[in-house]
Amino acid sequence: MEDVTYRPIGVIHSPYTEQAGTPIQAKVDPGTHARIEIFPEFVEGLDGLEGFSHIILIYHFHRSRKANLRQTPFLDDRERGVFAIRSPSRPNPIGFSVVNIVAIEGNIIEVSGVDILDGTPLLDIKPYVPDFDIYDAAKTGWLERRLGDLERKRDDGRFAK
Repeated sequence: MEDVTYRPIGVIHSPYTEQAGTPIQAKVDPGTHARIEIFPEFVEGLDGLEGFSHIILIYHFHRSRKANLRQTPFLDDRERGVFAIRSPSRPNPIGFSVVNIVAIEGNIIEVSGVDILDGTPLLDIKPYVPDFDIYDAAKTGWLERRLGDLERKRDDGRFAK
């Protein structure tokens, strides 16, 4: 199989400069604002986005260390397989966050509810569509007993380079 290469479409500017202290999920801190700078050659692709309240950001975890296939996640004290957790340290360090659109002006999208480090390369944007993106999850695996801790948890830097 051939290698896969992506070219960033923009960069995310957020108040979070270090992994430690950053929310572990975007939904936890809805008041945090960030600016997404779209590179000029991709601005035309923003047409029609203003009609959505939320977007899905797909980005590169540029400051995460090399992945181990077993890691201890933030919401547990036991090692799990990397594909059963949402660690930023992954074989392909790709992240996603659902954020609220505050405003779009030219090549800048202002958003709220972020869990992303400043300077993160943006790979893609997709509109968040509840009819497509919400499922009634019958099972949440090992997280079922831990989701009540989500609001209090912050990144402790364990996955930083």
